[in-house]
Amino acid sequence: MDRQNIHSSVHSSFRSRDSTSSTRSDPREKIKDCLRKFIAFMFTQVGVGALVVCYAILGAAGFMHIEKDSPDEQLENVKQWRQSCVEQLWNITNRYNVLNQTQWMYNSNHVLKIFQNNISNAIHQGYTGRTPEDIWSFPAALMYSLSVFTMIGYGNVVPKTAWGKVSTIAYACFGIPIYILYFCNMGKVLAQSFKWLYITAHECSRREDVLIEDGEMQPIKRKVTVPSTACLWVISFYILSGTIMFGAWEKWNYLDSTYFCVISLCKIGFGDFVPGANIADSAEGSHLKLVINFIYVLLGMGLVAMCYNLMCEDVQVKVRELREELKNCLDDITLKITVCMNDTKYYHQRQTRNVK
Repeated sequence: MDRQNIHSSVHSSFRSRDSTSSTRSDPREKIKDCLRKFIAFMFTQVGVGALVVCYAILGAAGFMHIEKDSPDEQLENVKQWRQSCVEQLWNITNRYNVLNQTQWMYNSNHVLKIFQNNISNAIHQGYTGRTPEDIWSFPAALMYSLSVFTMIGYGNVVPKTAWGKVSTIAYACFGIPIYILYFCNMGKVLAQSFKWLYITAHECSRREDVLIEDGEMQPIKRKVTVPSTACLWVISFYILSGTIMFGAWEKWNYLDSTYFCVISLCKIGFGDFVPGANIADSAEGSHLKLVINFIYVLLGMGLVAMCYNLMCEDVQVKVRELREELKNCLDDITLKITVCMNDTKYYHQRQTRNVK
């Protein structure tokens, strides 16, 4: 029996070695193992941040390739309207310049009004007077990608081709879940880091409460939460830094600069104020502003997620404390009512005894 057991154990060990060696040598298993590790890494904090940046860069390259080389119909229409307006004004001048001034002014105003209406409609549809090569630079496409999957939607740069619109729909459907994952993970990481800093500063600036038990002094451990006011101060400081930075660059007043920062971080994005949209700026300066705006908004979203997590924790702790206080208050009221009823009952019994 002992020999059989030894033989079976040796045989099983050889089998396990053969199976492990076969799995190690199998390329499919190696590929599956690498894919598992890659997916596990992509769901970490560093992986999610890298995924968001790579997704934005990939989207910027794709939108540049789709929109940059396509002809702009609005630009051609505006050129035709301008040429037609000039020709009509020349014909009117050639006909009414000497004989009838009133008729010349009436017809000229009519032609200019039509041209004005056409230009205003083109501006509402996104006409800026720039060619697709100028509009769809890499920083502008990068900012457009960010505005799509973060749901800000500035609206200053929009796709005009059919493929661009279809790509935007698909890009948003895949990008919004990635952004939500980034929002949750980055919020947790920043919340833990800021909470550790706050607790460290809180412990250094405050003496520990001690409890004497059996003649020994032991520190009382209390749960410290970051107050909501600290989160509001962090967001206010971040908005203030953006206000000063964009106000100095774009020559905006402080109200407009603060308005832009708040609208961007709240993901409203009206698009009336966008860095780098000034035509008078050079191409390099405009591109730099768009890149820094990309970094500012992406980090700001992480700070908003951090403050959301910390404020939720603070609210939960306060609700729990309020519930305990209400429970203690109800217990005190119940005890007082019980004591009062017992006293009245004893008083009535004593009166009845005295009457008898």
